[in-house]
Order: sequence, then C-alpha cells, then structure tokens
Amino acid sequence: LLLASMLPFEHTTLKKLNKIFHSPFPFLALQVLQCLIILFPGAFLIPYILFLIIAGMPLFYMELALGQYNREGAATVWKICPVFKGVGYAVILIALYVGFYYNVIIAWSLYYLFSSFTFELPWTNCDNSWNSPNCTDPKLFNASVLGNGTKYSKYKLTPAAEFYERGVLHLHESRGIHDLGLPRWQLSLCLLVVVIILFFSLWKGVKTSGKVVWITATLPYVVLFVLLIHGITLPGAYNGINAYLHIDFRRLKEATVWIDAATQIFYSLGAGFGVLIAFASYNKFDNNCYRDALLTSTINCVTSFISGFAIFSILGYMAHEHKVKIEDVATEGAGLVFILYPEAISTLSGSTFWAVVFFIMLLTLGIDSSMGGMEAVITGLADDFQILKQHRKLFTFGVSFGTFLLALFCITNGGIYVLTLLDTFAAGTSILFAVLMEAIGVSWFYGVDRFSEDIQQMMGFKPGLYWRLCWKFVSPAFLLFVVIVSIINFKPLTYDDYTFPLWANRIGWGIALSSMILVPAYIIYKFMNVRGTFKERLAYCITPENEHQLVAQGNVRQFKWIPLQVCGSLFLPA
Repeated sequence: LLLASMLPFEHTTLKKLNKIFHSPFPFLALQVLQCLIILFPGAFLIPYILFLIIAGMPLFYMELALGQYNREGAATVWKICPVFKGVGYAVILIALYVGFYYNVIIAWSLYYLFSSFTFELPWTNCDNSWNSPNCTDPKLFNASVLGNGTKYSKYKLTPAAEFYERGVLHLHESRGIHDLGLPRWQLSLCLLVVVIILFFSLWKGVKTSGKVVWITATLPYVVLFVLLIHGITLPGAYNGINAYLHIDFRRLKEATVWIDAATQIFYSLGAGFGVLIAFASYNKFDNNCYRDALLTSTINCVTSFISGFAIFSILGYMAHEHKVKIEDVATEGAGLVFILYPEAISTLSGSTFWAVVFFIMLLTLGIDSSMGGMEAVITGLADDFQILKQHRKLFTFGVSFGTFLLALFCITNGGIYVLTLLDTFAAGTSILFAVLMEAIGVSWFYGVDRFSEDIQQMMGFKPGLYWRLCWKFVSPAFLLFVVIVSIINFKPLTYDDYTFPLWANRIGWGIALSSMILVPAYIIYKFMNVRGTFKERLAYCITPENEHQLVAQGNVRQFKWIPLQVCGSLFLPA
C-alpha cells in the first residue's frame, strides 16, 4: 500500500506562505517502494499502462480537482452530494487500516538499518543465534544442489532468509495465525521510533510535513539512481534486464495479472485513500491540477519502468552467481526486499555501505508514504468534526499511537500472518469499490457538467471529451468489472506453504466489508434523517448543500443522471 505525499499548496490560514513545493514530484515517492516489493514482469506493464490511461489518470485528476475546488477532506468534500459522504468515511477507514500494518514494514526497514552498522552483515553467515542447523552458505547453492523444479527463491535455508524469518520475524515460533505470541521488543522499539517520527512530522499539519517530505521524497530517487547505475555494471545484469523486457503474452490470459495491475494503479497513484483530496484541499484555488495529474501520472509510470531495471539487474546478478535461471531467483512480496536484495548487497564490495544506503531509502520511502495516509485520516476527520480540528495536535497523537498499539499484533511471532491478512483484505476489493462509488457519485449524481464547470472556475478551461467520457462511463465500467472479477476469482488466503483457516478468511472479509458497508449505511442514515416527502428527501440527499434552500422552496433540482440526459451532459464545449 501507497500512499502519496504532497502537491504544491498554499493554505489560507498560513498567512499566504510561499508554496513549499513547485512541482508535484513527491507524489511519486511511494511508487519506488512498490516497484521494489512487487515484481514487474513484462506482461504486467501492458495492463498497467492501459489501466493508467483509462482509470488511473482520470480518477487522479478527479480527486485533485475535487479537493482543490471544495477545499475539504475526504468526508466533508461530499457536501456536493451529501448522500455519498459514506464514501469519504470508507476511504478514511481504509487509510487507517493500511496505517496499522504499513508502519510495521517501515519498522522492519529500521531494524535492518540498525543491523547493517557492522563490519560483517548479520545475514551473510550461519553462525548466529537464530540460525537453524540446516542453514547453508549461499555460495554452495547452484542448479545441481537445488535440483530440478526447485526455485532458489523458495529455498528457505539461506542466512538471509533465516535472518528475515527467524531473526526478525521469529516466524518459526508460531504455528499459524491462531498462535501469535507476544510482540517482539526489538521490533516494538523500532515501531515506536517510526510512530514518533510520524507524529512530529504531522503534528503541525502540512506546514511541518511539507518540510519533512523534501528529504523523504528526494533521497530515495538519489539512492535508486545509484543502485541502478551500480546494478547494471554487475555480471549477469544484462540477462536480468533481457528477462525484464521480454513479454510473455500468454500471461495476459490470466485474470490475476489484470486484477493486480488494476489494484497497483490505485496503490501507486494514491487514488481512493483520501490522500489526494486531503492534500489538494491545501492548493491555491487556481492551481493547475490538470497539469499536476498528467505530469505526476506519467512520471509515475516511467519510474515504474526504470525501477524494473534496478530490480532485474540484481536478479540477473543473483542468477549468474548461483548458476540458475532468472525465474528461479525471482520472487515477489517482502522476500524481494528483505531476503534477495540484502543477500545480493552482501556479495558486493563495501556491502555495509550499500546496505545502509538501501535501508535508508526504504525507511524514508516508508515514512513519506505513511505520512500521506495518516494526513488523509487526520484532515478528513478534522474537517468533519470541529472539536478534532481545535485539538489537532492531540488528535494527531491519538491517531499515531492508536496505530502503534494495533500494529503490535503484526510484530508478534505470528504477526506476518496478521499483516498478510490486512494487506489482502483491508485495501484490496474495498478500495476498488470505494473509488467506483466515488466516480458514480461525482459523475452521475453531482454531474459531469457541473464538475466541469467547477474546474473551469479554477483553471479557466473545461475538461475535454476524453476525461468526461472516462469519468462517466469508462472508469466506472472498468472498476465494476474488476470488483466483480476479483470477488469471483478469490481464493483462500495463503502465506508460503501455510493456508489460512476458514475463520481467518471470514475475519478478512469482515475487515473488507467494514469499510464498504459505510457507503450504503450512510445512504440509509441520511435518507431517514431528513424531513419531507420522498422526492424532497431524495432531493436533499443528492443536491449540493449550498442548494438546499432551493429544495426547501420546492425548486427541486433536475436529476442529471437520467439516461435521456446522459449524452447531453457529455458533449459540452471544451
């Protein structure tokens, strides 16, 4: 999970401060980390780019314009169509769920960083207290030792694998999600440090976080560039890059490739988490968010592509070192970041330096991304409840340390199972559903024509036909399709060879539904709590709050989502 960072902004209550950012580049920070965690096969880039064009860019643009025009957080922005306020609460809850476990991954990075300050990296040998008797020197691995059909990435007896699973996670002391154990004190301290950093980065709002993000957003790109240059000079790097650029069109027949690409779009751009709306609400009213959307989305995609070279050059190097195929080395998920990359770094000259640099990059990326998610929660609720806005520092403290307490479940012996459960259900189908309802609320109920007029007031021009078509038809249809397919293709959750019990899957779906149910629940609540006839109630629910006096006078606004008026609302002069 991503989240975004900052756009150019200028808050009216900050005495007309100069814009802290002159470009939207910090939004890109999350993408690098995701590229390192999710393996990008060549075939994946085709649906990724397609979905970027038909859904990612349009919805990114929509959220920026929505937040900038209304100058509200994810919940109160729905004053444009009050009945959809549940969508705002849903995305805030999703961002909060992600914060529970995302900070744990940052804590792992901090633990690895502390462990790197040694002359000999602790994941290079089998002489440590956490190693099992079966731990084997990776130099002894080759194709003949592994045997046919055995992937190197699945061989769990390397020092790097044992450091991660036994030294950091202590996974060997848990039998499953039913046997969590107590939080590990070392990881608890790392998690506490992360939360303290986040709190002091957020306690004064964007005035503070805007300064912090200059470091957290730029440093990773410097490090990524250094790792890329060094990676392509390693022996075997060419083979890895060759494998990266090879497109296996047979994989495009797999539904999971398309679902993963769709989900990754929203993680990488930050759409649907309330982050874009929250930060865009601090923009100047006439800021060119259209330019920001195009530029950021494009650079995001390019960053994804370039990051693949850094990843696959290392994979090629590892395959060359152990005389195995690229696909036998390749892995995805945390194994790439916390097992293969550290192991590859340990074989380089000056390995301590490279390890410190790499984990500083992960740490700053994680903090930058987590700041965005927590800001979405804080801004979204503070804008809705004045008492929280009046005591913002105390509220920020509560959110920060509330996530710390709940994240303790993820740093127990079996914490990786809790983290996997949250990562799968908290922001999977639910985030796609939330974005779908957001697109419907803005395009079909508030109206594409009204939304286009709002954009014209800000920037002096209306969105083109392409954007209006995507907002009203293409993006909602795409999201609906992906939501349905993801539910149909759901398989019981697993982690490596461990299959989650049925009750755990039910809890997972309960977590997913807890945010999704807020949308229909608020619709019912809103409808039941307004007075008048059925038509007047409906009008109050879907009419912008600044037009409610017209409803009270009996002048009920015409519903612009009636099928006969759909085409007419689309073909507006650009």
